[in-house]
Amino acid sequence: MMLVNGKWEKKWDPVQQKDREGRFVRQSSAFISRINDHQGALQKGLRLYVAYICPWATRTLIARSLLGLEKIVDVKVAEPFLGDFGWKFGSQLGSTHSAVENADYVHELYTMTDQQYTGRATVPILWNIRDKKIINNESADILRIFNEDLRPVHQSSIDLYPAKLVNQIDDFNSSIYDSVNNGVYKAGFASSQHAYDEAVNILFKRLDQLESHFQSNKYAVGGQLTESDIRLFVTLSRFDPAYYGLFKTNIKAISDYPALSSYLERLIQIDAFAKNTRIDHIKAGYYSIKALNPSGIVPKGPNLPWYQYLGTDLSS
Repeated sequence: MMLVNGKWEKKWDPVQQKDREGRFVRQSSAFISRINDHQGALQKGLRLYVAYICPWATRTLIARSLLGLEKIVDVKVAEPFLGDFGWKFGSQLGSTHSAVENADYVHELYTMTDQQYTGRATVPILWNIRDKKIINNESADILRIFNEDLRPVHQSSIDLYPAKLVNQIDDFNSSIYDSVNNGVYKAGFASSQHAYDEAVNILFKRLDQLESHFQSNKYAVGGQLTESDIRLFVTLSRFDPAYYGLFKTNIKAISDYPALSSYLERLIQIDAFAKNTRIDHIKAGYYSIKALNPSGIVPKGPNLPWYQYLGTDLSS
């Protein structure tokens, strides 16, 4: 734990918890409120705290853009570098300050919400601006808040969780969460050979299945864009630049899968996906994890075809 009874107790560590066999165990989110009064929420003000390196945070950024909430939900961006005190606000690589007095680190937002909070201080955070407190810090919930709770506000023609596809979406999300979304972390943060081998085998078995799926399907579920595509995209887009090397998920790259590569390139041509994918942050952030990369050296490659659709200068 990083915060214990509201106090920072130890340096940031990528391994949250592990079981007796060295398997990485992810912490559950602590703040899971929904928005029942959208008008009241808007009057108080909504802000999203994110880091572009983080796939879970990027989920919410993509949904915010797709649903036309960019002028309604403010965004503040933490720096990509993971230091001893976790996520820090600043100005490097286009990051921002928190816009909250005396909050230089994300963990300070947690103790403003709960002075006795014990746990990790993660992003994304959906923040109540007026009351200076966290509404929700679970990316899956924030996707639903944007899509459903704020629908009276944005009235978007896009529905990321349509009623007719709920069961299919839930099944697909479940099939990729432990194997792919969290599977890359289970491999990268494994602390035993057995745990690593197990995670990598499960990961690539599912990637092979997904390759077959996308040989005949344009989208993850139901022939239309849904939240399942966002969930899968954020992992696929980080795989070759970060996970393949740093997390040792190197049996194959996504670029070695023709159907998955075409799927990834198809999504990145959608503006909401492209502008919220910052390869500079992703590489700088992951390769700043000292436990995995003590030298801090950031590799130059790979130079992937779909980078052409990104607005960020990747030459450095």
